[in-house]
Amino acid sequence: QVQLVESGGGLVQAGGSLRLSCAASGRTYNGYAAGWFRQAPGKEREFVAAIVWSGRSTYYADSVKGRFTISRDNAKNTVYLQMNSLKPEDTGVYYCATGPRVGTSDYWGQGTQVTVSS
Repeated sequence: QVQLVESGGGLVQAGGSLRLSCAASGRTYNGYAAGWFRQAPGKEREFVAAIVWSGRSTYYADSVKGRFTISRDNAKNTVYLQMNSLKPEDTGVYYCATGPRVGTSDYWGQGTQVTVSS
């Protein structure tokens, strides 16, 4: 069993930055890939970014490439999402997820709200 807790969301003006954190616990977390997803009001949840266990490979949705950076510190069991040049369309609840490979999401956090004002 893996537990995930997101933090770092909030209200920011367009053009601003936020850094989200996802703290993991549970012995099965070791070796897992991790990802961030988001869900805007009235829309389906969508992929944002993913990272392999080693951190050597990362993946991004086209809409966030060049603005968001996913990283991880395995010693702290934490995955981060640095979000720069935020736009109002980035508004939503951001969730982290983890699974044995990129593309798998066996465990989810509760989400953290990000609101970008214009």
